[in-house]
Amino acid sequence: MVAEADLGVEYRPLILDPNEIEDARVLTELRADPQIEFIDLRGLLDAEFSRLADPPDCGEGPESDRWVYYPWRRSVLGLPGARTFRAIRLDRNRNKLTRDEQDRLSALSIGIVGQSVGHAIAYTLAQEGVCGSLRLADFDELELTNLNRVPATLFDITVNKAIVTARRIAELDPYLPVEVRGAGIDEHTADEFVDGLSVVVEECDSLDIKLTMREAARRHRIPLVMETSDRGLLDVERFDLEPDRKPFHGLLGETKAARLRGLSTRDKAPYVVRLMGPRDLSARMAASMVEVGVTLTSWPQLAGDVMLGAASVTAAIRKIGLGAPLMSGRTRVDLDRALDELAQPPLTDDTQRGDRDTRDITAPSGNDIGRVLECAQRAPSGGNAQPWTLRVDRGAIRIELDPQYTTAMDIGYRGSAVAVGAALYNARVAAAAHHLLGPYELIESGEPGAPPLTAVLRGAGQSDAALAADYPLALRRETNRRLGYGAPIPDDVLGELAAAVHAEGAVLRAVTDAGSIHAAAALLAESDRIRYLTPRLHREMFAEMRWPGDDLATGIDTRSLELTPDERAALEIGRRADVMAQLHEWSAGAALGDYARDRVTSSSAIVVVTFPDTQAADAHVLAGYATAGAAVQRLWIQAERRGLAVQPMSPVFLFSRRRGELEAISPAYADTLATIQGRFLELLGVPEYETMALVLRLSYAAAAGVRSRRRPVPGADTRS
Repeated sequence: MVAEADLGVEYRPLILDPNEIEDARVLTELRADPQIEFIDLRGLLDAEFSRLADPPDCGEGPESDRWVYYPWRRSVLGLPGARTFRAIRLDRNRNKLTRDEQDRLSALSIGIVGQSVGHAIAYTLAQEGVCGSLRLADFDELELTNLNRVPATLFDITVNKAIVTARRIAELDPYLPVEVRGAGIDEHTADEFVDGLSVVVEECDSLDIKLTMREAARRHRIPLVMETSDRGLLDVERFDLEPDRKPFHGLLGETKAARLRGLSTRDKAPYVVRLMGPRDLSARMAASMVEVGVTLTSWPQLAGDVMLGAASVTAAIRKIGLGAPLMSGRTRVDLDRALDELAQPPLTDDTQRGDRDTRDITAPSGNDIGRVLECAQRAPSGGNAQPWTLRVDRGAIRIELDPQYTTAMDIGYRGSAVAVGAALYNARVAAAAHHLLGPYELIESGEPGAPPLTAVLRGAGQSDAALAADYPLALRRETNRRLGYGAPIPDDVLGELAAAVHAEGAVLRAVTDAGSIHAAAALLAESDRIRYLTPRLHREMFAEMRWPGDDLATGIDTRSLELTPDERAALEIGRRADVMAQLHEWSAGAALGDYARDRVTSSSAIVVVTFPDTQAADAHVLAGYATAGAAVQRLWIQAERRGLAVQPMSPVFLFSRRRGELEAISPAYADTLATIQGRFLELLGVPEYETMALVLRLSYAAAAGVRSRRRPVPGADTRS
């Protein structure tokens, strides 16, 4: 038998010249093995060569013929010499590639890191003859799940991916030199891998290796090409022309490879989003990113996209090899978009509001009335909408509910009424501090054109020590969305919070044990998922958000969300209505609730402020919500006085009082909302005769990094 050492390596065929003594000996031993098949293709290929319309002079005769042994096939092929073989195999390239161009490209040495997408690229390069040698790297073994996109077979499972690629190329062209790095690439071997290459193709999954390869390519002044298999994104970095160019076009800033090493899928997300572009991902890929680690094991890829990517990379390498103009940058070959002529236009934000009218806030802040108005303006409100108009009328301060600020979740202006009540409480504490306190009343009106609710505070020159003590805290009150430490709240503190709520005629319901907090987290996370997946709620949620460069006088400054990098990436994806529509279609998106789930589970308590519901109908119900709003603000101030961080939670079902209202808010999820609303009320122990006004999470946490602003009272500092 032929010694294994004589038969080449496991991914390279053994090319045997029968005119050489040693090769002739090996051939004799191979012929003696009945399990090895000999197939002589020389006659067929010589005839094919003779049929070429313009055959080249290859300068080869029968003495150049070779026998090629494939150990993994247990087969030997008889082939003409290398130049004749290449002339026949690449003849149909002409004249998309002339023979001269083919000769120039045959001088290229291409290195490809990652042999899933890289397999298709390597094979396409070999098919087109757009290289003279290949260097392949991958540490991983082929699995069945890889066969959705890797053009291998069941017989290749458990074989190193780079070896699978090399074997397939050897069966296409045994004369094409192919090297394999079966241990993959790391920071210690990257320079050795790129040394001598003409172009590097990077198609690996590890972010640190992606960056390592770019750093090595830059050091060696070698161009690098990448394709992402989503919407045909092709990435070219001409380090040969721009050796000082930042990797990834500077998208990762000064991030080093070591920082990216060993990241979990979740930790990778912010970097992947920055590299891919949150608004440029296909809706299905962006939606799938939300599901990775939940319902998906890893990033999805399709064979067609992979093959398209192989064509794009090969075209780019042709240009580089032939010296055609090709600069660094990105481009897309998006077949889905080109073919989908019936695609709907993106959803428009029909809830964007114009400039807010602040003309009624006319009292000067330099006097005591102005200071009362300032304090009222700093009250909390859903989405920081500040759904009120402040006026001074014959010495009385009027806080009028303004219907223009309503949203789908603000059913019947109930959320706005809570905000008006909080603003009234702030006005009262400021009036007490400045000896302007007097009686107040809540006026509901159903008259057309009249405010649905007005809080009136009359000045009577009085004070109240307890209210006045809350004044400085009312000015400093903030929403704190940082993760908590989970430390328990002492019973006496909980008692003080309940007393503060009771003082305003409302009731405090709370859960503090870990099991109940986790149960609340699950319910609130599901509510957030529904908010994302319901188109109107989604539009209104992002209409509330303010991004860098936006006017921050209203809405939620996204910096105040205290987002971790992966949460920031998720929010960028979450902005896209097309992605949410895709997740809705899949009945997916559990990760959309992660932000709420993480914060609630880190809390020390989940509390609900309720008020007795003594009305048979909705008459005067807004006054009840406003009373509870005052209790919310009093609770908030007392909680911060005792070192607690406070964040309001606004489940979709918060202001719903009957099933029909849930159907109006979110028709597709009304049943789910009804279920989680019932479970939440049961968990918090809210009886049927009480109405929920607001949900808050209380925790011990670091101070908030950013505080939301308010519409200005002229001449005042509006930070709050």
